[in-house]
Amino acid sequence: MGWGPLRLAGKLYTRLRVPHPTTNVCRTALLIALVTPSIALANSIVYVPLDDRPVTRQLPEMLGRIAGVRVVEPPRAMLGSYLTFGRPGEILAWLNRDAPRTASEYVLSSDMLAYGGLVASRVPGATYDDAYFRLRALEQVKRGSPAGSRMSVFGTIMRLAPTGVPASAAFFAPFPVWTYLQQYANLHDPPLPAEEATAAKLRAQAGAETLDAYLATRARNYAVDRYLIDLAGDGVIDRLVLGQDDAGPVGLHVREVAALESAAAPLGDRASVEPGADELGMVLVAAELARSARWVPRIAVRYSRPEGGSVQDPLEFAPVDRTINALIRLSGGVRDDARPDVVLFVRVPGSDDAALLNELADRIAARDRIAFADLSFVAGQEAGQARFADEMLANGVMSRLDSYASWNTTANSAGTALAEAIAAGAGRRMGTYDELAHREFTFDRVVDDVAFRNDVRPDLIASLPAQADRTLLQPDVAAQISDRNRALLWNRAAAILARLYPGDHLAAMSISLPWDRTFETEIQAALAPNL
Repeated sequence: MGWGPLRLAGKLYTRLRVPHPTTNVCRTALLIALVTPSIALANSIVYVPLDDRPVTRQLPEMLGRIAGVRVVEPPRAMLGSYLTFGRPGEILAWLNRDAPRTASEYVLSSDMLAYGGLVASRVPGATYDDAYFRLRALEQVKRGSPAGSRMSVFGTIMRLAPTGVPASAAFFAPFPVWTYLQQYANLHDPPLPAEEATAAKLRAQAGAETLDAYLATRARNYAVDRYLIDLAGDGVIDRLVLGQDDAGPVGLHVREVAALESAAAPLGDRASVEPGADELGMVLVAAELARSARWVPRIAVRYSRPEGGSVQDPLEFAPVDRTINALIRLSGGVRDDARPDVVLFVRVPGSDDAALLNELADRIAARDRIAFADLSFVAGQEAGQARFADEMLANGVMSRLDSYASWNTTANSAGTALAEAIAAGAGRRMGTYDELAHREFTFDRVVDDVAFRNDVRPDLIASLPAQADRTLLQPDVAAQISDRNRALLWNRAAAILARLYPGDHLAAMSISLPWDRTFETEIQAALAPNL
């Protein structure tokens, strides 16, 4: 059943102000909440995630709860998990048969529908014909959707590195072959004269058959992305975004990005090519929430030092400011540094943290709505990020932010921060804002982005047996590391909550390593006010 109905029951109980939960009135309220949890949520967003990781599956649903709008996803088993791919045929059947008929928006991952998820999109397997006929089925989904509903689709331009897996994995290009492919793909296209010897060596190390399979996969994905642009041009897709998965300014992707940008240009703001991948579902869900509120968010951007927008993320093809401007547009907002609804503060390397902290405090005192993205990841300055987060917790700034994110690339972090703040703003304007759900989202981000990534994850990596590969843990090692992660993170989460929201307590929490690796953790936490 999940915690959503229980949370709604608790809210009804609080609003009824009954003296004891055994009264008949409260029993009735609880029964209504448990049996019909969607009674107050007439519209819904149908959402097909990129995969089943927390940032791609869990967070978009949490955004909906902040705004009081249901975000409905296929059963998790259909999405696969890591090296077990999702099941596109079953998901398409679910879209046509079981998805809510009252949906106001469809936000769909083309990678899941075409290939079975992000990892599946990086390997041979599904043919272009497979992908074509699966995506062509979107026409039927669109015909069967309610009048006036919209279909937004997000896809990825294949990143340069194949998914890293250990040598023991029965998977495409296991270690060390995937590292040779990664190095080859990061050369200029074609290789510069100074790179030709390196390219020849890498071709030999990877093996001609494996390299050809990798290049064929890139060609397949490019053709699928061109077909998505055609679907947008035909009106099947109302909004299309193709995100360049982790790749810098140089590599095999450069010509693909340029060609796709050229193909998408005639469609104007209905199709775009942008840096990023994992955050795209969140940003499109936030855009629909804003649209439901009939709100065009005005977003100001405030960098923590002059020229902060010119910083180049090594895993993106554009400077920070271009990425953030694209995310603002994708979220349904406009850049307005003069009269903003939300001020996005962006902490970049080389900041004067004391001045930044003072400005944040002043803005909050002035009742500005603040979204905060820390880009310490860009320069590998996680220690500084943890220290600054601790200072925000200490002076109360963190608990008064509308959003916080600092978990990966510029697009990942800024996109998450924008999405959370927009979900809250949309909910407030619709009168459906759930403050407790909002606190749960921020709590999740602080525990994950600060405690896990800066403290617990390094401990887990140091605790691995010498022969273990952290990209895929063997079952016995995975169980031990998962237990250690749970124990370490639970204590830190409780300590963070006491500083972040001292008026709340943990009603329930689960912690896991969903992909049996150390890169991400999944936290499911339900907060409740202290009585």
